[in-house]
Amino acid sequence: MKNEASVEINAGIEEVFDYTTTRVAEWSSIVVEDEVIEEVAGGVGTRFRCVTEEHGKRMEFDGLVTVNDRPRAHTVELVGKFFDIEAAYSFEDLDSRRTRLTQKSQVTGKGLFKLMLWAMSLLPSKKACEAGEKELGRLAELIESGAGAGDSASGSGEASEESAS
Repeated sequence: MKNEASVEINAGIEEVFDYTTTRVAEWSSIVVEDEVIEEVAGGVGTRFRCVTEEHGKRMEFDGLVTVNDRPRAHTVELVGKFFDIEAAYSFEDLDSRRTRLTQKSQVTGKGLFKLMLWAMSLLPSKKACEAGEKELGRLAELIESGAGAGDSASGSGEASEESAS
């Protein structure tokens, strides 16, 4: 199952990149824990653990940063028990104070969940798109309110996945 969401944020590209990739548990309504296991210089190869929770169900994912082209692109792979997620973020500098962030996600099911994802892909994906836009909207609100200004928290940079939950 594939999804895409995009948002324009009134902040510079570096600020948007840093907040998006290092403070996922703050802006995501699904990610509740985000812990770096092994940090690699340059970002690519960094391993992390991500815990999501939705409707009272927790899931744990092992994550790997596969692309880290600051401030233009960031991609992670999340490996879980029932499905895997690839989340790719692209950042476009619209001007010195506006950035377009696009998240493209692909969820690949395992076992019986693979069949469930296939069946869900036949249905209109309006709900998944709305969830992705809501997540990125929250991210934009936090950045625009100054929540990340001058603060450099550590994190893995994985994405919450709106359609995976």
